[in-house]
Amino acid sequence: MPGVIRMLALASVIATIGCGATTSGSSGTTTGPVYTPPTSNAPTTTANTNPTEVNNSQVGVIPAGQEMDVRLGTTLSSNTAKVEQRFEATTVADMTQNGRVVIPAGSVVRGVVSAVSPADRLHRAGSLTLSFDEINVRGRSYPIRAQATSIFESGGIREEGGTAGVGAGAGAIVGGILGGVKGAILGAVIGAGGAIAATEGKDVELPAGSIIRIRLDSPLNAR
Repeated sequence: MPGVIRMLALASVIATIGCGATTSGSSGTTTGPVYTPPTSNAPTTTANTNPTEVNNSQVGVIPAGQEMDVRLGTTLSSNTAKVEQRFEATTVADMTQNGRVVIPAGSVVRGVVSAVSPADRLHRAGSLTLSFDEINVRGRSYPIRAQATSIFESGGIREEGGTAGVGAGAGAIVGGILGGVKGAILGAVIGAGGAIAATEGKDVELPAGSIIRIRLDSPLNAR
């Protein structure tokens, strides 16, 4: 009987060590912040204009998988866009961490047209693939890797009191001259790799002011 007890005790110790390995070993350790998706399963039909609180396990680091909404600064069309064409957008809402603004609204996000196919008259719908590779936060540029996940229509930029010029500060832009959000753009489907395809053989038309939801494919260290 004492031998049986010793064997049971040894088995218990081994099991405890094994369980610990699954949580503290190399296979279970999380080396970076983890993106926590929204709890609601309902489809999103409007852009996010409220501050977004991100994972705070690493100060100043935005995790891969985090989404942000950006407002397109110029019109893009699959009928006229060219591969490697550069464009800019601005973040719609503050991104915060522990109540501190890490990425303020109005930060410039830069992208490039990585693929384009115009529509034809027979069967092919137009498509655009947009990649995002840089963000400027408070005058400092950071490399990013991001792709589009949703497109929303917006009221665009309203000319109010002449403040919509190039010299207007980000605070002024976000504070009043941006148009409202109307909802998801109909007739556009986003596939793998952020490819935006039109329906019914039409070209993709993204007017200036459209809001694009992008997802980070790698962590952003904005410290």
